[in-house]
Amino acid sequence: RYEPTWGSLDARPLPAWFDEAKFGVFIHWGVFSVPSFGSEWFWWYWQKEKREPYVKFMDTNYPPGFSYEDFGPLFTAEFFDANEWADILKASGAKYVVLTSKHHEGFTLWGSKYSWNWNAVDVGPKRDLVAELATSVRNRTDLHFGLYHSLFEWFNPLFLEDATNAFKTRKFPTSKSLPELYEIVTKYQPEIIWSDGDGNAPDTYWNSTGFLAWLYNDSPVRDTVVTNDRWGAGSICAHGGFYTCSDRYNPGHLLPHKWENCMTIDRGSWGYRRDARLPDYLAIEDLVKQLAETVSCGGNLLMNIGPTHDGRIPVVFEERLRQVGAWLKVNGEAVYGTKPWRAQNDTLTPGVWYTFSPEEGKVNAIFLNWPVSGILELGEPQPKLGETQVKLAGYKELLKWVALGEEGMVIALPQLTPQQMPCQWGWTLQLTDVN
Repeated sequence: RYEPTWGSLDARPLPAWFDEAKFGVFIHWGVFSVPSFGSEWFWWYWQKEKREPYVKFMDTNYPPGFSYEDFGPLFTAEFFDANEWADILKASGAKYVVLTSKHHEGFTLWGSKYSWNWNAVDVGPKRDLVAELATSVRNRTDLHFGLYHSLFEWFNPLFLEDATNAFKTRKFPTSKSLPELYEIVTKYQPEIIWSDGDGNAPDTYWNSTGFLAWLYNDSPVRDTVVTNDRWGAGSICAHGGFYTCSDRYNPGHLLPHKWENCMTIDRGSWGYRRDARLPDYLAIEDLVKQLAETVSCGGNLLMNIGPTHDGRIPVVFEERLRQVGAWLKVNGEAVYGTKPWRAQNDTLTPGVWYTFSPEEGKVNAIFLNWPVSGILELGEPQPKLGETQVKLAGYKELLKWVALGEEGMVIALPQLTPQQMPCQWGWTLQLTDVN
């Protein structure tokens, strides 16, 4: 049994499925999807920081005295079809999904007993959105279902009172945050608890270790659940399950601890923005590059989309997800279930990232640029004459190669028309019998 101490909790082995999965989809959805302007931090930027674009947006478009709470009934989700979402998630090639059950605004996407009249069953959609998505994902896909949960809430009077008391009082976690966590685990049995938003309070204020000890010892998901590292000030990148370290974290080198790169397709926001322009969205080439870099360095990629207030996944997000899925159909063996190789990227040719498939003993070289010459030079693999074989994922015939001095090799790529290419945006060489 795990003790409620970091020493004991950090010793828990991470369930194997998470490292094997490699790729997940993050969904930021909530009342912030109604103004859908600037950022999912809309309420904070408008009311607390009084940032000029936000104040002006409200003054221009809403009557005087309109409060953030008035957006609640406008969060309608009339086009939300959980089956359709599940089918898009499946088509993306993702192996897990993380939905924001509650962001810093405090609005819960399920009918929480602890969030009276500020939840999706009492206000707005009048539906349990968490239950609907959980059911569809489990019925229609093999994805693991996860939930994001914000510990703190910007404007909750109980939290503000505790903060004023330098967190010596604990009214907010005992009456709101912790009961919600127990509620979502018991009710929806998520296999990821993605915690966030410590409000600068220590983990002792949140009783994070007490909750995690229950989660790992006695909860219905104790054997399969994974957690992140955002459990109180100072715990990030130091305690918990996998490390996130910071948003859009992509170190470019191997880390000793399992980590995740959580990032957004929209460069500027996690929630949906009506004011986004096409250049604000990462292109599929950028996403494939992020995936290759992240996985080769031992990380998972959690790619975020923001649905609309009426429950649609905007077409640009759907297209990106389906493109990643099409790429993974061809190159998935170089991603799923792989381990980092002794080298993460190539010393000779930039834009080449390595993974290792332990069961087949294969080295995978994902290269992002198809050389004009049709010749690819790799400095890292040490081939064995007459033994090493080179295959291009999605192409039938073996490729010709010659050794390059002491280590390294030169590979002749097949001459293909664009229509004959096995995929776009990045390709995988599978090397067997290399040192």
